[in-house]
Amino acid sequence: MTEEADGQRHKEKMAKKKASRDKLMAKKQGEKGLLIVHTGPGKGKSSAAFGMAIRCVGHGFKVGIVQFIKGAWDTAERRVLEGFPDLVTFKAMGEGFTWETQDRERDVAAAARAWEVAAQMLEDETIRMVILDEINVALRYDYLDLDRVLAAVAARPEGQHVVMTGRNALPPLIEAADLVTEMTLVKHPFRSGIKAQPGVEY
Repeated sequence: MTEEADGQRHKEKMAKKKASRDKLMAKKQGEKGLLIVHTGPGKGKSSAAFGMAIRCVGHGFKVGIVQFIKGAWDTAERRVLEGFPDLVTFKAMGEGFTWETQDRERDVAAAARAWEVAAQMLEDETIRMVILDEINVALRYDYLDLDRVLAAVAARPEGQHVVMTGRNALPPLIEAADLVTEMTLVKHPFRSGIKAQPGVEY
């Protein structure tokens, strides 16, 4: 087959694909506030959520962020997003991972304080997106009541998006969500003795 014929065949194939895609997209007209879950053992759950926060800021939308576990860390994303005080409310409420605190009562109390802040955000119709970072960990360890969390999410203002991150998302949360992404760990430098590095992990 000549290069010209190969090029023509590719053009025809892409034209059919575009027509099919355009027909599919024409049927997608609805909008709603989404419940989005980032889970799984792979890296990138919080990073993806913060990427969506930046998208909201770029559109001039308000964002509320509550960190349930990583609050003790001084992260670069927090520094950047706090640079938009009119649009971003960033509350780092956690005290570190449960193996660091080694105190369940303290962890439950920290999660309860974080949830109070999150619940207020979920009632605020001016906030376009609420990110509950690592809340899946708090739910997995029963630091928070899942039914209470799901009820508050369901009662949020129309059009408000909620992003919930963390490993081991519980089945009822996955069932309630509109969009679930599971990050799969294929390879990680930590296993080769490489520590967490600025600009990649934090």
